[in-house]
Amino acid sequence: MASKSKESRIEQKRYWETKLEHRLGALAEKGADPRNAAKDPAVKKMRAYLRETEARLKTITSLEVKAEEMAKKKAEKAAAPKEEKGKKGKAKQETQEMSKRQQKKKKKKEPKA
Repeated sequence: MASKSKESRIEQKRYWETKLEHRLGALAEKGADPRNAAKDPAVKKMRAYLRETEARLKTITSLEVKAEEMAKKKAEKAAAPKEEKGKKGKAKQETQEMSKRQQKKKKKKEPKA
């Protein structure tokens, strides 16, 4: 039951559904009413396996969707134009944006008028 592939999980779901149907059919032949059949330990166990398998199928599906979204984002990022990363661009930014400390130093050096 420790498989991570979607196909094997679907097969496991089918397996437990058929086992459950057979068990419910056998209980119906014996004359058990549906309320008592729901309390049968074997039926409870099979329904638990079905819930577990269904939850794992949902998880696998959500992971597939997430992987597709990430692939789309990666493709969009690769298709977008790249920004140039050069020293000239950084030097211009540094001269235009002086820190507060540098501004205070410059202000002190200027003569008061």
